Amino acid sequence: MSPFLAEIVGTAFVILLGDGVVANVVLKNSKGNQGGWIVITMGWAMAVFVGVYCTGRYSGAHLNPAVTFALAIKGDFPWTSVPGYLLAQMLGAMTGATGVWLCYKKQFDITTDKGAILGTFCTAPAIRSVWYNFLTEFLATTAFILAILYISKPAVGIGSLDALPVAFLVLAIGLSLGGPTGYAINPARDLGPRIMHAILPIPSKGSSDWAYAWVPLLGPLAGAAFATIIFSLLK
Repeated sequence: MSPFLAEIVGTAFVILLGDGVVANVVLKNSKGNQGGWIVITMGWAMAVFVGVYCTGRYSGAHLNPAVTFALAIKGDFPWTSVPGYLLAQMLGAMTGATGVWLCYKKQFDITTDKGAILGTFCTAPAIRSVWYNFLTEFLATTAFILAILYISKPAVGIGSLDALPVAFLVLAIGLSLGGPTGYAINPARDLGPRIMHAILPIPSKGSSDWAYAWVPLLGPLAGAAFATIIFSLLK
């Protein structure tokens, strides 16, 4: 499998299973309805485990522009390969989100809560205060990327054997820092599905909230850059 295809497949797994668990918990007449935050965070952790385990040997399993950006800044990944990885991650995220919509089509058709529908695709703040929301994404991604850099050291990217510690890391971030914003910590995870929310014919979907979209896009990228600086200072 080529690295480009691996990034598509791995990111699609992450979003299909990650957004899938959210849909299971929040959509009307789903068997997992009202399963709660623990179910969601566990589902996302297992989603990342599957994505990383399946594709680590082929692409390093970045599956996240923040990871790609951090490794490029650190000098462990060529900048010339960055655009291809980012494109693959976006395509994978859009594919995974479409898969969730297809699986839960009947639940989407009868759910009228616009916020719940949007939440199955992308993140939204619990309390809207964009600069504090940005700070949360920045700090959560700083912690996430700094840990990733230690987990993947000295390899370029993440190998399949790193899948379990990365899953536990995502679980920890979700349980500890996920409350304020829904812990995007991955620009493709938020932007790709948000685009699909805008495109797909969902009866009661409402706005895609583009005014907020910059927060889960720029916050993780800034956090990734800061994490590489900290990592270089601590070596």
